[in-house]
Amino acid sequence: MYFLIFQIDIKRIFHYDYYGSGNLKSIKNGFTKIGVKTRVTNDLTDLRKAEALVLPGVGAFGHTMDNLRKYGNTIHEHVDNEKPFLGICMGLQVLFSRNQESEDVKALNIFEGAVKKFPDSLIDEGFKIPHMGWNNLQIKRPYPILKDIKDDYMYFVHSYYVLPSDESIIAATVDYGVEVPAVICKDQIFTTQFHPEKSGPVGLKILENFVELI
Repeated sequence: MYFLIFQIDIKRIFHYDYYGSGNLKSIKNGFTKIGVKTRVTNDLTDLRKAEALVLPGVGAFGHTMDNLRKYGNTIHEHVDNEKPFLGICMGLQVLFSRNQESEDVKALNIFEGAVKKFPDSLIDEGFKIPHMGWNNLQIKRPYPILKDIKDDYMYFVHSYYVLPSDESIIAATVDYGVEVPAVICKDQIFTTQFHPEKSGPVGLKILENFVELI
């Protein structure tokens, strides 16, 4: 799991790796491709000073939350102060109330709702779990993070998907046997289940849109 912290005056992102289960190389390369310089930090002071946070991540939910817990208050303060926040993949799922993968582990509860595993019945219908590969978005509501994005294809790698209690925060979905929320947005919080940094030029456009919001 990683935090990328934007200091817009120097066009720099600080990467924070607290347990080595993130996607640092690809997300770093993604921002590099759009002209945003990066460096690595593990300083909570940097997190609190951030003009914007990016939280990517992959791996097991329970292990993620064990290591993320000490940063929960900082994340809550950041979003409460309406600073831009971008969550990617697991960085989206940890924002919800609970996760079926580890039902006894509390998530950050920034969004009310659950994270569910794809039903095994999908396998009988010809779908593979995890959902891995390209799928096209179905835009539900316009948000700045989706500027110039249409029903484009994005790259997914996940076995669980979010079910928000408030469906109005769903900005885009994909069809994978079930309707999967692919983009969740509210106020200055923008999150994607897919990996924009692995989704070609269209994915990089999402990163550009986020930088423009800062």
